Amino acid sequence: MDFQLQYTDKASDARAGVITTGHGKIETPIFMPVGTAGAVKAVHFSELRQQVKAQIILGNTYHLYLRPGLEVLRAAGGLHEFNGWERPILTDSGGFQVFSLSGIRKLTEEGCEFRSHIDGSKHIFTPENVMDTERIIGADIMMALDECPPGLSDYAYAKKSLAMTQRWLDRCINRFNETEPLYGYHQSLFPIVQGCTYKDLRQEAAKYVADKGAEGNAIGGLAVGEPTEVMYEMIEVVNGILPKDKPRYLMGVGTPQNILEGIERGVDMFDCVMPTRNGRNAMLFTYEGTMNMRNKKWEMDFSPLDPNGCETDRVTTKAYLHHLFKAQELLAMQIASIHNLAFYLRLVTDARQHILAGDFVQWKNSIVGQLGQRR
Repeated sequence: MDFQLQYTDKASDARAGVITTGHGKIETPIFMPVGTAGAVKAVHFSELRQQVKAQIILGNTYHLYLRPGLEVLRAAGGLHEFNGWERPILTDSGGFQVFSLSGIRKLTEEGCEFRSHIDGSKHIFTPENVMDTERIIGADIMMALDECPPGLSDYAYAKKSLAMTQRWLDRCINRFNETEPLYGYHQSLFPIVQGCTYKDLRQEAAKYVADKGAEGNAIGGLAVGEPTEVMYEMIEVVNGILPKDKPRYLMGVGTPQNILEGIERGVDMFDCVMPTRNGRNAMLFTYEGTMNMRNKKWEMDFSPLDPNGCETDRVTTKAYLHHLFKAQELLAMQIASIHNLAFYLRLVTDARQHILAGDFVQWKNSIVGQLGQRR
């Protein structure tokens, strides 16, 4: 994998760059739609390519491991061949999903034992078999196995958790170096910086990760309950240490405002289920704020969802989408999901253009306040 840093904003840490993978280039900053089980909910890949303009999507190791399973994925030739997405794919390690299974998982030094949410069957994720699993999935970018502790964990727990995450990282790297890609293209391994909301732990974690010399690095364990201002502070602490010549991925964040604030602090890559999840629940994101399409105010509004947006935005009226949600038509969730994903990609693309133009901070400050307003 190659990362070319093209421009850094003079008034902030915002950056524009290009990541080159075996399945194509990714212009940063970038938002990555979440395709948990090998599919982005309610959105076909043709729409992701043509309307959303997605350059990379995510797959989830936990869900893909359970269903369709490694035997199917290996026989298909990996996830790219299985689902037909020919552009880059990133897989998370499944750690966040496993650790969310409180009550049906057990954490040990060896790894994490858990029971499937599908049928209750027993499994274990270790740093070694997670690397093997991600090799079989065939993602261009693989994530190391880590523990994602609750955002408000006490210091003692956070310190203990970080130490184990670091030991697991070493085992991940060893296994990664012992194995080869299965499908003829390069795969990269990103470590994950943890440490909750404790500055000294985040600094320790960032230094530990930076010393590994990986092709890119991730920031995990944020947007999990801590105040927004604390999240921004932790991003600044970590990005002050992580190497500038490697891409930085902020995991699971977040709102349009969060993304712009993250970009200003030097983050290159983002993912979040919010565009599709909120879209399926009738919330649309726009530059003028959010819209609840179930509200009666849209019933007689025959203007397009966004005259400057994707094709779906231009040909769908607010009144029609309001009707579809009221009628509980599945098309409503599809249209809203396409709109939100296209908006998120447009947001990071516009941010990139303003970084390159040298006026990112002025542009960001002029719009960030209205993004969260209700229309």
